[in-house]
Amino acid sequence: MKKAIIIGATSGIGKAVAEILLQEGYLVGVTGRREDLFPAMQQKFSGRIFCKKMDVQELLTLASICNELVNQMGGMDLLVISAGIGEGNKQLDFEIENDVIKTNIQGFTCIADWGTSFFKKQGHGHLVNISSIAGIRGNGLAPSYNATKAYQINYLEGLRLNTIKSGYDITITDVRPGFVDTAMAKGNGLFWVAPVKKAAEQIVEAIKRKKGVVYITKRWGLIGYVLKIIPFSILRRV
Repeated sequence: MKKAIIIGATSGIGKAVAEILLQEGYLVGVTGRREDLFPAMQQKFSGRIFCKKMDVQELLTLASICNELVNQMGGMDLLVISAGIGEGNKQLDFEIENDVIKTNIQGFTCIADWGTSFFKKQGHGHLVNISSIAGIRGNGLAPSYNATKAYQINYLEGLRLNTIKSGYDITITDVRPGFVDTAMAKGNGLFWVAPVKKAAEQIVEAIKRKKGVVYITKRWGLIGYVLKIIPFSILRRV
């Protein structure tokens, strides 16, 4: 039986991915800040789901919580990091920026390093992170969100190179969603907003295919390409 841990799985994409994996026979460990949401998940998938409260900003607790889940489950084949935040901050309130940085950079890095180190010792494994298409370019309305997602994209590439050159059978998957119908999707004029279930299904498909980089939903790959090549002189007018 395959075993997966999903960081940030009490709602949104993380929860939807967890449910699909459970339906496909995985043993799943989930974490989240809202432990009041755990009982419903445990009742639905009794005996195959393990839950731990986690705040990814509490860095000193993360490794021990992950290790506890691994011990309870008897191993880990797949680690999905789906804990992230983003806030509009045109006024550049540093408290908001710092909150995003703590979660999307510090918390992410701590868990990604723990997972990669675990898989190295094991000799195999699969690390997946939910970054964002937003990481391709900057954004004046939410500077820290786009910047921290750019960090994740680059860090994952670094981990990929690190594990390849070390000869380990480890897959690193960078999932870059566009707009998905979750609490993270904010603002007016949103387009191509994917249902959470559809996004999760495509993520699980990418996991099975051991993709390196995947856009969710697939049509966002076109937007990703355009964002990479569009001159700043045009971007500033958008």
